[in-house]
Amino acid sequence: MSNICGPHHLKVAKPERIQFHHSGNVLPSMSTTLGYVEYGTDVTIGVGEEMNLNCYSVSLPLCGEQELAKSGRLLHSDRDWGVIVSPHEHQELTIGGDCHKLQVAIPRAAMQQTLEDLLQRSVDLPICFQAEMDAVEGAAASWWRMARHLIDELERSRDLYGQLFFTRDLESALIKGLILAQPNNYSDELRERLEIKLPHYLLRARSFIQAHAREDICLEDIERAAGVSRFKLFEGFRKYFDLSPMAYLKKHRLTAVRQDILEDRSQRNISEIAMAWGFNHLGRFSSEYRKLFGETPSATVQRLEARRGHSF
Repeated sequence: MSNICGPHHLKVAKPERIQFHHSGNVLPSMSTTLGYVEYGTDVTIGVGEEMNLNCYSVSLPLCGEQELAKSGRLLHSDRDWGVIVSPHEHQELTIGGDCHKLQVAIPRAAMQQTLEDLLQRSVDLPICFQAEMDAVEGAAASWWRMARHLIDELERSRDLYGQLFFTRDLESALIKGLILAQPNNYSDELRERLEIKLPHYLLRARSFIQAHAREDICLEDIERAAGVSRFKLFEGFRKYFDLSPMAYLKKHRLTAVRQDILEDRSQRNISEIAMAWGFNHLGRFSSEYRKLFGETPSATVQRLEARRGHSF
């Protein structure tokens, strides 16, 4: 893995149980590596300080789980949520022994070159991605499907995918797709340059939802904040978010509840956290949570406690 991603710390509670396996392929144009990784036992990978990766490591568990500790936050990663380990920040990634994951390693130089091509200017600051990456909905989920397709085809046959003139454009599209799909410190500039702008009324509506999500707000409140007709509001949310305004609010609240459960240090109960985010009907909340994340809130807590019990 050091040869692929660069130097990093590896902490293992029981080294004799390691059964490391990596299968992957390198796209020759910019040396992006795509494949599957597993360790066979719980491990923690540390990067930052003197151990700096030479790539952006983007991974998604196909089974099992992992957790990324970064900037005082703990980000859970399972089949629904991937994570991005950046080369210039201090982070620790704990990978479960049963975790079999997809991994895409994009060299720093390739990322910078592609970003500069999109912006049509040179950049001094490295690109910093939001670390948690949705694998269920939206543009990021489309990117994961593209990555899985490429990996599967590279594993299956090299007849077409082994040809440089073919894979060069695919590799460029893969890196561009990540930059455009995943929020980062250049997203606003990219939207302006590529004219992917959210209408002002949607910006107002989104800001209102994010600022008042803990409160008892309704569709009329969002409509007033946006300053447009209900028809136009629905049309905009469907076009840019593929959700209705209230569905967007619900997803925002559910995601916030999940993050609070994963990060909470005071061990508040689930009901207290859910009610703090506006869920008054706890049975319906649990059902909606499970529909979005594929598990009940209590299962999330149990997994978190099990992970803490196995921490180094």
